Amino acid sequence: MQKRRIGIYSGSFNPIHLGHVRLADYICSAGLVDEVWLMVSPLNPLKQGQTLEADVHRLAMATVATAHCSKVQPSDFEFDLPKPNFTYRTLTQLRAVYPDCDFTLIVGSDNWLIFDKWRNWQEIIDEFGLLVYPRPGYDVDESTMPANVRLLAEAPVTDLSSTEIRAALTQSGDTSEMLHPAVKDYIIAHHLYRD
Repeated sequence: MQKRRIGIYSGSFNPIHLGHVRLADYICSAGLVDEVWLMVSPLNPLKQGQTLEADVHRLAMATVATAHCSKVQPSDFEFDLPKPNFTYRTLTQLRAVYPDCDFTLIVGSDNWLIFDKWRNWQEIIDEFGLLVYPRPGYDVDESTMPANVRLLAEAPVTDLSSTEIRAALTQSGDTSEMLHPAVKDYIIAHHLYRD
Protein backbone atom coordinates (compact mmCIF):
# COMPACT_ATOMS: atom_id res chain seq x y z
CA MET A 1 0.00 0.00 0.00
CA GLN A 2 1.29 3.43 -0.92
CA LYS A 3 1.99 5.77 1.99
CA ARG A 4 0.18 9.10 2.30
CA ARG A 5 2.47 12.03 1.55
CA ILE A 6 2.18 14.67 4.27
CA GLY A 7 3.74 18.11 4.12
CA ILE A 8 4.59 19.52 7.55
CA TYR A 9 4.27 23.30 7.60
CA SER A 10 5.36 24.46 11.05
CA GLY A 11 4.90 27.90 12.46
CA SER A 12 3.77 30.01 15.36
CA PHE A 13 0.75 31.10 13.28
CA ASN A 14 0.48 34.09 15.59
CA PRO A 15 -1.95 34.72 13.92
CA ILE A 16 -2.41 32.54 10.85
CA HIS A 17 -2.89 34.71 7.74
CA LEU A 18 -4.15 34.29 4.19
CA GLY A 19 -0.63 33.71 2.87
CA HIS A 20 -0.20 30.64 5.07
CA VAL A 21 -3.47 29.15 3.85
CA ARG A 22 -2.90 29.96 0.16
CA LEU A 23 0.52 28.32 0.25
CA ALA A 24 -0.71 25.15 1.98
CA ASP A 25 -3.62 24.89 -0.45
CA TYR A 26 -1.30 25.40 -3.44
CA ILE A 27 1.07 22.64 -2.30
CA CYS A 28 -1.84 20.20 -2.11
CA SER A 29 -3.45 21.36 -5.37
CA ALA A 30 -0.13 21.02 -7.21
CA GLY A 31 0.03 17.36 -6.15
CA LEU A 32 3.28 17.81 -4.24
CA VAL A 33 1.75 16.10 -1.20
CA ASP A 34 -1.60 14.52 -0.36
CA GLU A 35 -2.18 16.70 2.70
CA VAL A 36 -0.55 19.60 4.52
CA TRP A 37 -0.54 19.56 8.30
CA LEU A 38 -0.14 23.00 9.84
CA MET A 39 2.04 22.25 12.85
CA VAL A 40 1.18 24.93 15.40
CA SER A 41 4.41 25.34 17.35
CA PRO A 42 4.32 26.14 21.06
CA LEU A 43 7.81 27.68 21.00
CA ASN A 44 10.30 28.12 18.17
CA PRO A 45 13.83 27.69 19.59
CA LEU A 46 15.09 30.32 17.12
CA LYS A 47 12.47 32.84 18.30
CA GLN A 48 13.04 32.77 22.05
CA GLY A 49 11.47 35.76 23.79
CA GLN A 50 8.61 36.17 21.31
CA THR A 51 5.24 36.69 22.95
CA LEU A 52 2.67 34.21 21.69
CA GLU A 53 -1.04 33.99 22.17
CA ALA A 54 -2.07 30.80 23.98
CA ASP A 55 -1.61 27.55 22.06
CA VAL A 56 -5.35 26.85 22.16
CA HIS A 57 -6.13 30.20 20.47
CA ARG A 58 -3.54 29.80 17.72
CA LEU A 59 -4.79 26.28 17.01
CA ALA A 60 -8.41 27.48 16.94
CA MET A 61 -7.54 30.30 14.52
CA ALA A 62 -5.74 27.82 12.24
CA THR A 63 -8.80 25.57 12.39
CA VAL A 64 -11.27 28.27 11.33
CA ALA A 65 -8.88 29.61 8.67
CA THR A 66 -8.64 26.20 6.98
CA ALA A 67 -12.22 24.97 7.43
CA HIS A 68 -12.78 25.23 3.66
CA CYS A 69 -9.55 23.37 2.75
CA SER A 70 -10.21 19.63 2.72
CA LYS A 71 -6.52 18.70 2.43
CA VAL A 72 -5.12 21.18 4.95
CA GLN A 73 -5.47 20.48 8.65
CA PRO A 74 -4.03 22.11 11.75
CA SER A 75 -2.17 19.92 14.22
CA ASP A 76 -1.46 20.21 17.93
CA PHE A 77 1.06 17.35 17.77
CA GLU A 78 3.90 19.47 19.20
CA PHE A 79 1.90 20.65 22.20
CA ASP A 80 2.78 17.56 24.22
CA LEU A 81 6.42 17.29 23.16
CA PRO A 82 9.21 18.55 25.47
CA LYS A 83 10.04 22.25 25.09
CA PRO A 84 11.88 23.84 23.49
CA ASN A 85 11.06 21.49 20.66
CA PHE A 86 13.17 20.89 17.60
CA THR A 87 11.83 20.03 14.16
CA TYR A 88 13.82 16.82 13.77
CA ARG A 89 12.29 15.45 16.97
CA THR A 90 8.81 16.33 15.71
CA LEU A 91 9.41 14.62 12.38
CA THR A 92 10.82 11.43 13.94
CA GLN A 93 7.92 11.29 16.42
CA LEU A 94 5.43 11.77 13.57
CA ARG A 95 7.08 8.96 11.62
CA ALA A 96 6.80 6.66 14.66
CA VAL A 97 3.13 7.51 15.36
CA TYR A 98 2.04 7.49 11.70
CA PRO A 99 4.02 4.71 9.97
CA ASP A 100 1.59 4.81 7.03
CA CYS A 101 2.74 8.35 6.12
CA ASP A 102 5.80 9.88 4.47
CA PHE A 103 6.60 13.31 5.88
CA THR A 104 8.26 16.24 4.12
CA LEU A 105 9.11 19.56 5.73
CA ILE A 106 7.89 22.84 4.19
CA VAL A 107 9.99 25.96 4.87
CA GLY A 108 10.36 29.43 3.45
CA SER A 109 13.44 30.54 1.55
CA ASP A 110 14.32 32.74 4.55
CA ASN A 111 14.66 29.60 6.67
CA TRP A 112 16.44 27.68 3.94
CA LEU A 113 19.20 30.32 3.94
CA ILE A 114 19.87 29.61 7.64
CA PHE A 115 18.92 25.93 7.61
CA ASP A 116 22.40 24.85 8.67
CA LYS A 117 21.69 26.52 12.04
CA TRP A 118 18.80 24.13 12.71
CA ARG A 119 19.44 21.18 14.99
CA ASN A 120 19.92 17.95 12.98
CA TRP A 121 19.48 19.89 9.74
CA GLN A 122 21.34 17.34 7.64
CA GLU A 123 19.24 14.48 9.03
CA ILE A 124 16.07 16.42 8.18
CA ILE A 125 17.22 16.76 4.56
CA ASP A 126 18.40 13.15 4.27
CA GLU A 127 15.46 11.46 6.01
CA PHE A 128 12.51 13.70 5.16
CA GLY A 129 13.39 16.20 2.45
CA LEU A 130 12.23 19.78 2.09
CA LEU A 131 9.88 21.84 -0.02
CA VAL A 132 11.12 25.44 -0.05
CA TYR A 133 8.73 28.23 -0.95
CA PRO A 134 9.94 31.68 -2.05
CA ARG A 135 9.78 34.64 0.31
CA PRO A 136 10.36 38.22 -0.85
CA GLY A 137 13.93 39.34 -0.27
CA TYR A 138 15.29 35.80 0.26
CA ASP A 139 16.35 34.57 -3.15
CA VAL A 140 17.87 31.11 -3.39
CA ASP A 141 19.81 29.40 -6.15
CA GLU A 142 17.97 26.21 -7.05
CA SER A 143 21.09 24.76 -8.68
CA THR A 144 22.86 24.66 -5.29
CA MET A 145 20.10 22.69 -3.54
CA PRO A 146 20.67 19.06 -2.55
CA ALA A 147 18.73 16.31 -4.31
CA ASN A 148 16.17 15.97 -1.51
CA VAL A 149 15.30 19.69 -1.47
CA ARG A 150 12.89 21.22 -3.99
CA LEU A 151 12.28 24.90 -4.66
CA LEU A 152 8.60 25.70 -5.25
CA ALA A 153 9.31 28.36 -7.83
CA GLU A 154 5.66 28.58 -8.92
CA ALA A 155 4.24 28.87 -5.39
CA PRO A 156 2.25 32.01 -4.55
CA VAL A 157 4.50 34.65 -3.03
CA THR A 158 3.09 36.78 -0.25
CA ASP A 159 4.57 39.72 1.57
CA LEU A 160 2.37 39.22 4.62
CA SER A 161 3.90 38.77 8.04
CA SER A 162 2.25 37.94 11.33
CA THR A 163 4.34 40.69 12.94
CA GLU A 164 2.80 43.41 10.77
CA ILE A 165 -0.66 41.89 11.23
CA ARG A 166 -0.29 42.04 15.02
CA ALA A 167 0.75 45.68 14.71
CA ALA A 168 -2.29 46.43 12.53
CA LEU A 169 -4.58 44.69 15.01
CA THR A 170 -3.29 46.68 18.00
CA GLN A 171 -3.86 49.91 16.04
CA SER A 172 -7.30 48.85 14.74
CA GLY A 173 -5.91 48.84 11.19
CA ASP A 174 -7.47 47.19 8.16
CA THR A 175 -6.61 43.49 8.02
CA SER A 176 -9.19 42.42 5.41
CA GLU A 177 -6.47 41.57 2.86
CA MET A 178 -4.46 39.71 5.48
CA LEU A 179 -6.81 37.58 7.58
CA HIS A 180 -9.66 35.21 6.87
CA PRO A 181 -12.85 36.89 8.20
CA ALA A 182 -13.43 33.98 10.61
CA VAL A 183 -9.95 34.53 12.08
CA LYS A 184 -10.64 38.25 12.54
CA ASP A 185 -13.96 37.40 14.23
CA TYR A 186 -12.19 34.95 16.54
CA ILE A 187 -9.56 37.55 17.46
CA ILE A 188 -12.26 40.11 18.30
CA ALA A 189 -14.38 37.62 20.26
CA HIS A 190 -11.43 36.52 22.40
CA HIS A 191 -9.82 39.98 22.77
CA LEU A 192 -6.51 38.86 21.26
CA TYR A 193 -3.55 41.02 20.19
CA ARG A 194 -4.54 43.99 22.28
CA ASP A 195 -1.82 46.47 23.11
